[in-house]
Amino acid sequence: MDTILIVDDNQAICQALSLMLEINGYNTVSCYSPAQAIEVVKNQPIALVLQDMNFTGDTTSGEEGRELFFALREIEPDLPIILMTAWTQLELAVELVRSGAADYIGKPWDDAKLLTSVNNLTSLQKLNRENQQLSRVDAQRTEHIKAANLCGMVFASGAMQRCVDLALQIAKSEVPVLISGPNGAGKDKIADILHANSSLKDKPLIKVNIGALPIDLLEAELFGAEAGAFTGANKTRIGRFEAADGGTLFLDEIGNLPLSGQVKLLRVLQTGEFERLGSHQTRKVKVRVISATNANLVEDIQSGVFREDLYYRLNVIELAVPPLSQRVDDIIPLVNHFIGSDYRLNKTTVQALEQHNWPGNVRELENACKRATILASSPQLSPVDFGLSANIDPSQQSSAREGQAQQSSAREGQALQKLVQPKAEPAELDKASIEALLQQHNGVIARAAKAVGLTRQSLYRRMEKLGIPK
Repeated sequence: MDTILIVDDNQAICQALSLMLEINGYNTVSCYSPAQAIEVVKNQPIALVLQDMNFTGDTTSGEEGRELFFALREIEPDLPIILMTAWTQLELAVELVRSGAADYIGKPWDDAKLLTSVNNLTSLQKLNRENQQLSRVDAQRTEHIKAANLCGMVFASGAMQRCVDLALQIAKSEVPVLISGPNGAGKDKIADILHANSSLKDKPLIKVNIGALPIDLLEAELFGAEAGAFTGANKTRIGRFEAADGGTLFLDEIGNLPLSGQVKLLRVLQTGEFERLGSHQTRKVKVRVISATNANLVEDIQSGVFREDLYYRLNVIELAVPPLSQRVDDIIPLVNHFIGSDYRLNKTTVQALEQHNWPGNVRELENACKRATILASSPQLSPVDFGLSANIDPSQQSSAREGQAQQSSAREGQALQKLVQPKAEPAELDKASIEALLQQHNGVIARAAKAVGLTRQSLYRRMEKLGIPK
């Protein structure tokens, strides 16, 4: 609650002003001389001052008020001061208003007008304080980002700024982090930022794309294998955990890890212990694990293809990387980064790029930029060079942005509903049902999985569990 200082040698006036202000939600402090007022402002926070201009009997010059005004301004230069007097000295009023007085009110005063002035000035003072605080925070954040290693990441949107800010905040904690988001959105860059700004930045950063490795080699790749552990293992293989010892291990597409690998991964996260394939010797490592996924692991848990205890071990903190369609402000900075200084964009091309949905995210945008620089007949790139339509109505640009924002908000709402509402589990499919399903869809895994409400990875895992060849 704001405190207002009332300075007047007439105690009755101080009491009347205090009553009016306290009824309207303000604290008040009253004093009857300039010396007392100066001590109050020095020793406690004051939001506004109501001061008389004359404090000695038979004095009407206003000089005492002038001296008090400048003394208070010297202590608190931004303190709002309303001058009050029964003797209206216009020239003095103009002088002090030019010197920073907030208002000049004659006695007797109008309660409503005085209260309006007080409300406006205290609200403005509060807003100024908040803006100053935000400016300080923003300046600190800017300095923090300048000092950070962003690993060449290009962004301008608020959504990506928040993601990067959070990544920098948790980088030094060394806790497991799960990075979620669609393919091509930049999850690997966030992993780079987490490692580069951690205390492990001088240690190894080992990356494994689990989705790109054959399932029968995954465990050997992660945990290593002794010679002869399986066909073709002619020599001892060091696993990625051993290679990352003391540093960071980035497990991309963690949702593709089979259940047998999940059990071993959970053990490493809990104890740091594991065995190579074909060995009974227990080894111990200290590794920070960062994982990433484009799948809905909550749904995979419900489907029985991902362990819930492993999910909570990996997901101490989650960083959600938004798709490019929700980061329109990132598109042109990224394009300029990809095409370099030898090419330029006109207004039509900028509009076409910003209005495209980019379902493949930053990866698709980068490929479109490569296409443009290869096929362009001049340094001035057109929408056609990027494989986009040139039929853009400039007047529709803002509505297109609003439409994208609404679609983004709707998608976020649907995602939230999925988390908070119970979800019906797809019926458990036996071997005969899956074989019939695959025959019905000509062996196309993606179509078969979609038909029964599973992800492609989930269907793959069920096929593996039931011994159905791909």
